This record gives sequence, structure tokens and C-alpha cells, in this order.
Amino acid sequence: MPEAKPALEWVNGRALQKVSPQRKHAMAQGRFYGALDAWARERGSGEVGTEWEFRIAPPGEARRPLVPDVAYLSYDRVPFENEKAADIPHLAPDVVVEVLSPRDLQRDVEEKIRVYLATGTSVIFVVDTKDEMVTARDPRGRKNFVAVDVLTHAALPGFALRVPFLFERSRPKQSEP
Repeated sequence: MPEAKPALEWVNGRALQKVSPQRKHAMAQGRFYGALDAWARERGSGEVGTEWEFRIAPPGEARRPLVPDVAYLSYDRVPFENEKAADIPHLAPDVVVEVLSPRDLQRDVEEKIRVYLATGTSVIFVVDTKDEMVTARDPRGRKNFVAVDVLTHAALPGFALRVPFLFERSRPKQSEP
């Protein structure tokens, strides 16, 4: 596929261009990234990135680019020393975060989830900013996390994220008289 900005993904037999996110999308993506990156750095277990291109191929299918909103790739799968292989990995990330955009089609989201799971991703977190909910999808099924929940998953031992943190707006500080 040609180089493009924003990046292109191959989903359901067609090229989809990533869209520039609106505020709620950008805030949820940034906050999830920050929490996951802090967890990975503290453990020294891997790298976390936003809009990171992966070229993956489910068994018996063509290799295709996918660009998750947030991805975690463990050093167990691509060692720290192999920086070149981590630039555009030819394997799926361990963990994927997809923040839904208003133009996302459910069938495209489901196809990305299918491809990630078929290529070795342990969990995909689908963040819905409209309903302020996160759905964890893994080979065993799905679990919804709502505004009162703390998000955890076995694929991320010791990681915990308060779901409301993804959606709450920062209030301005009041100046003191």
C-alpha cells in the first residue's frame, strides 16, 4: 500500500485511512497510552506507542497493515536489542487499544478484532467515548467496563486503570483571591 498521512489500514478488502481524532477520542487515547506506558516502563517489559503500524497476516491470509490507536509490544516477542524489527513489526502487538470514531463501521471494528486475535494479540480494548465504556475482547470472549469500574486484564499483570479517567475533563484551576 502507498505511504499516506494519516496512515492507511487494510480492513475487509479495502484501504481505510485513519481519521484525525476529535477531542474525546484524543483524550481517551492519550490517557490510555500514558497509563499503559507507565506500566510497561515500570516493569521494563516492552514498548507502548500510538498510531504504530503493524503488518500482520492471519494464518492462510495476506499480510496487511493495521494501525492501532495504542499498542503494547512485549520484549518477549521482539527483544529490546532488535530495534529494527520493532519499527514496523510483522507480528501482532500483545495488547491493542482501539478508540471508536463516529465513522467506524461495526463490521470493520469486528474484522480488526478478528485479525488481531488470529495473529496473537492477547487482548483488544475497544474504547467507546460516546457511551463511556471499554470492552475487553480476548480469545475467551468479551467483558464490558463502565464508569464505576477499574479496568484490569490477565494479559497485563498489575495494570489497573480507572475507567472514568479516560473520559473525565480536567477542570481549570481556580485562581485564589
